[in-house]
This record gives sequence, C-alpha cells and structure tokens, in this order.
Amino acid sequence: MIAIVGASGAGKSTLLHLLAALDTPTNGEVYFGSKLLRSLAEVELAEYRNRAVGFVWQRHHLLPDFTAAENVAMPMLVQGQALGTALRVAGGWLAEVGLAGRAGQRAGELSGGEQQRVAIARALVNGPEILLADEPTGDLDERSAEAIFELIQRLHRTHHLTSILATHNLNLAKRTDRVLALEHGKLAPSAEVLADAAGHAARSAGIGVRTPGERG
Repeated sequence: MIAIVGASGAGKSTLLHLLAALDTPTNGEVYFGSKLLRSLAEVELAEYRNRAVGFVWQRHHLLPDFTAAENVAMPMLVQGQALGTALRVAGGWLAEVGLAGRAGQRAGELSGGEQQRVAIARALVNGPEILLADEPTGDLDERSAEAIFELIQRLHRTHHLTSILATHNLNLAKRTDRVLALEHGKLAPSAEVLADAAGHAARSAGIGVRTPGERG
C-alpha cells in the first residue's frame, strides 16, 4: 500500500488517472506488467479499466436513484453479466464493507460514509489487482475517515491488492507501507515522513533530537 502526498495541484489526481488509463501521458510510458498501455486497442483499454483497476474518487459518483446493490453491480453489467448474477455478487461485497442491510436502499438516502463504502465495493466487484483511491476520505468527518481508511487497509490485505492512495492526510499516509511525495513532477520518499520516523526512532532509543537553531 502506497500513499502519495503533495500540495494541491501537484498532480496526484493526474498521476492516478494515468495509471488507470483515464488519461494519456504526453511523455513517458505506463506499463501494466509487460503491457504498454498506449499500445492497447480501445476495447483492451476498456477491459483494463473494468477488470484490472478499481478506482475510488473523493466524491463517490454513485447514481442516487439506484440502490446500493445496483450501483455496485454496474461494472459487472458493463461487462455483460446477467442482472441476477451481478446483484448477487454485489450483495456479497456490500456485506464485506459492512452494508449487508442497506443493499436495497437508494444511494442518495445513504450517509456520506455509507456512500463511500458502496463506492469501494463497486471498485472491487470485478476483482481488480490494483486499487486506486483519490482522496477517499477527503469529504468525510474524522471518525468516518478513520473507518474508511481501516476498511481499505483490511480489503487491501484480504484481497492481496496493490493499493495507491492520493491523500492530504499525512496521519493516514504514515500508516501505509510507503509514502511518496509528488513535487515538481517528481516522486520521492516523503522527507516529512522520513524526518518524523527518524525522530520517533531517536525518542524510542532515548536520544535527544534538536531542530536546527536549538541550543543545549
């Protein structure tokens, strides 16, 4: 699980869109395994987006007049699955994200945290290898944000995903396996996170840590 941090406008969302083949790079190449994305035909790219990648946005983009189960089933219906099969699988995913009793509820009647849970289930319903999440907790209160992050962590582990999260929340980012900062078009290990980790290690070892300019 990788977190990408950076200032607003640094390009975090654009990077995720490139990885999901929702945008095309003007320079460089994007590979999925050995496949060069720009070499794929449009039907192959559609299959990549539908099967290999699950995407969660800051705003859930659910269809408000459709039920939670119908929203989750949409990627399977696009794939050509029968409605009954898609709804049955969607129900299983809603149970996995803690919404077993809300499958028949219209999406517009759900709370913000519940809607984001539906969006996560929708992103994973086709069994992707990669989960991309663009500020998945950005529109939520602190309690709901924590619950959504813990849910993503659990699903990441149990379904053996590669997960990449773009976030402004450094406290959540620090709980991923790796934190990268995007600045001036380049990715590098986050200096802020590295400094915080070094300070924590020093404090644990009983070593005093001073900031520049401190005396004593």
